[in-house]
Formats: sequence, structure tokens, C-alpha cells
Amino acid sequence: MSRNAKILLVLIILLAGFFRFYDFVSTPPGLYPDEAMNGNNALEALRTGDFKVYYPENNGREGLFINIQAAFLDFFGVNEPWVLRLPSAIFGLLTVLGIFFLTRELFRENPKLQDSNSKQITNVQKLKGSEIWKLGFGNSEVALFASFLMATSVWHIIFSRIGFRAIMAPFFIVWTIYFLLRAFHNNSKFHIPNSIFGGVLFGLGMYTYIAYRVSPVLIFIIILWYWRSAPESRKRIFHASCFFILASFIVALPLGLYYLNNPADFLGRTAQVSVFSSPTPLRDLGSNILKTTGMFNFEGDGNWRHNFAGRPELFWPVGIFLLAGLTLGIRAVFKKPSSSFSFLILFSWAFLAALPVFISNEGLPHALRAILMIPPVIILAAAGGIALYNSIKKRTPSFFLDAAAVIVIVIVMVEPYTTYFTKWARNPNVQGAFAADYVALGREINALPADVPKYVVVEAGGVDVRGVPMPAQTVMFITDSFTPEKRKEKNIHYVLPGAENPPLEAKVFHIK
Repeated sequence: MSRNAKILLVLIILLAGFFRFYDFVSTPPGLYPDEAMNGNNALEALRTGDFKVYYPENNGREGLFINIQAAFLDFFGVNEPWVLRLPSAIFGLLTVLGIFFLTRELFRENPKLQDSNSKQITNVQKLKGSEIWKLGFGNSEVALFASFLMATSVWHIIFSRIGFRAIMAPFFIVWTIYFLLRAFHNNSKFHIPNSIFGGVLFGLGMYTYIAYRVSPVLIFIIILWYWRSAPESRKRIFHASCFFILASFIVALPLGLYYLNNPADFLGRTAQVSVFSSPTPLRDLGSNILKTTGMFNFEGDGNWRHNFAGRPELFWPVGIFLLAGLTLGIRAVFKKPSSSFSFLILFSWAFLAALPVFISNEGLPHALRAILMIPPVIILAAAGGIALYNSIKKRTPSFFLDAAAVIVIVIVMVEPYTTYFTKWARNPNVQGAFAADYVALGREINALPADVPKYVVVEAGGVDVRGVPMPAQTVMFITDSFTPEKRKEKNIHYVLPGAENPPLEAKVFHIK
């Protein structure tokens, strides 16, 4: 990688860090009960030492993210929303870095040509962008542009600043595929360590989010393609694949054993939100496909917690780049299948990641459930953007094209700040989406002396968690009153409407 490319990568990572850490304490406001539930489980695990691979409350959650949050709570020693969200920002930032390395590896070379004529590959790598696209190859330009688009993606920024475990899914799959490709490429001297490390990351990914379970199919496609395309390297591919699978199996085994003993938790809410439980499953499936494919350029997630409600998931120039990338990829697959590996992987990845969204029947389009689509969509958009630039370059004076490119880059860089920090963060709907009033109520309770009885009447409905509806989790986290011992210590009582008459000296609060 050239010195200029390294400098650009550092600047992109700094930009990604700004969007993921700026004004981190106060944005987003409040603390959604699902985030607070994670925090309460984490606090309890810290005090009991019982760190679980799976936490069954709130429809069940894989335990890795909660256990990481516990470490952060222990380190900082404060029950604040930003502590629960800090791991998300770190995973989000590292995913931006991973997108660069993965994209460069995807478009670096054709493994089949590498086996037959390594000198030819050396010469191909020296070709410039437009010539590379003629042969189906790419270079660091695509990787840098992909990491830039990821850094400035409002879709990814939003989930990098919320305490949901799903943000780990793109991180693990991006770095998994990178190390797996490194293990398969012939010029890698560390194919066994790469395959083991990739397998460890893949196994850890199983602890992230239910949608991640489609990823074994993607790994199988990658292994199969290499096996068929590079017969001279099959021994190497076999060894690397075995080490990868073994490492994945060992890491994921504790969760697998848990599911074996608790099969109902394996599916979680899947059956509840499945399109196949609908009276008209085929019609709904078709509608879901249209909504999901349309969310990139037309109408995005309407949930204020996941998006500026209704805004397309991609900023319009990026949406155009995506269409160009799709066109480029389709042409590569049909016209030059021997050099279309990168696009086949990206298309397979995007389709498999979309399946959990297609078959669900809740809140579509659903940006969170589609979170594994972000990397392939961004990489395709980057490939399309570079291809458009190279195509226009042939018939446009360099000065005007470069000026236009700079303008587009500046607009793409400024837009997420305006959308996220100015429009989205200040919108009153976001306050409600993150239960900001529950956080304020918790702080009000914290300000009272311990000897004052505090009764919290939970009028809001929700999933039952140890006899109390879910909305109370936010107040419980802020006041550190999740367990009976802590409630007794802090003199806090959670009651349902009409269940108990508070004493006259008690302070009464309502969660509505």
C-alpha cells in the first residue's frame, strides 16, 4: 500500500471515529429498555460472577455483547447509557477498518489466474483503475472508497451508537471473510494461522445476532468456489478449511450446547414474526422483498430508533453508486465469470443477509434486521462509484471530473453530520424512541435519600421480566435496582397498578 493510501486510510478512520464518538454522552438521548436490559444483566453478572452464553430474558439474547458491556461497566464504575453503548462504537469503528482490508482482498486478484501465472498477476496489479476494471480486478481505490462510504453511512453510524448486540455481526463477518481469503491466497505465508483466526472470529459471530446464522452458507460458497477454481491448491484449501471449521466449532460449542439443552431459545421470536405465520404468506413475502430492496434508495426504516424515519438507508449519491455496482457486477458475472469471484461473493452475501428480513413480518423495512447487508451493499456501491469515475474519465476533462468528485466526497462527508446530529438527534420522536423520560425519572429517584420509600408504578405494558414489564428496565439500570437485594438497599419498589398501596410517606412515580 502506498504512503498516500495509508494517509487516506488514517484520515478515513479518524472520520469514522468522529461520527461514532462525537457527543457520545448525550446522543442518542435516553436509554431504550432493550439496552437497559443488557445493562441490568451485565450488572447482575458482575456481582454474581455468573456470565452466561445466553441470557433468556426479553425474548433471549446471545451473551457475548452483554458480557463485554459488563467489563465496561466494571471499568468505568458508573451506570450511564454511554457506557453500554461504548462497545458498539468500538465495534463499528473496527468494522470500517475491516471493510478496507476485506475489499482490497476481494478485488486484489483472481485466485485461478494466480495459480496458473503469478507473473501475470504481478503485472495486472500494476494496471491503473480503468484497465483493472476491464479485467475484473480492483485496487486500493475501491477499498479506500468502501471504507469512506462505511465511515459516513448513517445506517451504520446509528447502530454504532446504540447498545445492541447486532452491531457485532458486521464486524465478525467482515474480518472472518478477510482472514479466510488470506488463508486461501497462495502468496500468504500464514495460511494456517489466518484460517484459525478467521475460524475463531466466525465462531464468535454466532454469539452476536440471530440473523448471523445465515453466514455458514456464505462461508460454504467461498470454500466451494476456491475448491473448484484452483485445483492446484486444493491441498492448501482443504487444510485451511479444516482448521477454520475446527476453530469455529470449538468457539461456538458452548452456545451450541446451550441450544441443545434449550431448543426453544434457538428460534427465539422467529416463529412469532415469521411471514409464514401470516394468513397470506406469499403475498406478504413479495411485499417484504419489495420493501427491503426499496429501502436503499426509496423508503427506509420508519422506526426513529433505527433511522431518520422513512429516509432511504443510503444517501442518494451512494444509492446511485450501488446501482452502478450492481450493473457492473451483473455484467462481470455473465461476461467474465472467471474473474467475477468478488461480485459473486457480494451478491450471495447480500441475498443471504436479506433472507431474515424477507421472511419476517414486523416493522418492514427493518434496518436492524438487515444489518448484515451493510458491508456488501457498501462495497458494491464503492465498486460502482470507482467504475463510474473511470468511465466518465474517458470522455470528460480531468479538471472538471476531479472537481465534481471532490464536491461529491464533501457532500457525502457532511451529510451524515447534518442528518444524524442536527436533524435526527434533535427530533422529538427520538426522545420518545429512546425512553428519555424514563432516564429522567431514574435520575430523579437517585436524587432522593435512601430512607425515603420510592414506589414505581409500571403502567406501561411489555414483555414480563421477573414479574415486572420491560419498560421498567431503564429506570432499574439508572437506579441500579434490578435485583431484589438492590431494591431493598435503595428502598425502591416496583408495583403494577392497583397491586399495592404505597405508604403515605412514600414518593410515587409512574412509568407510562
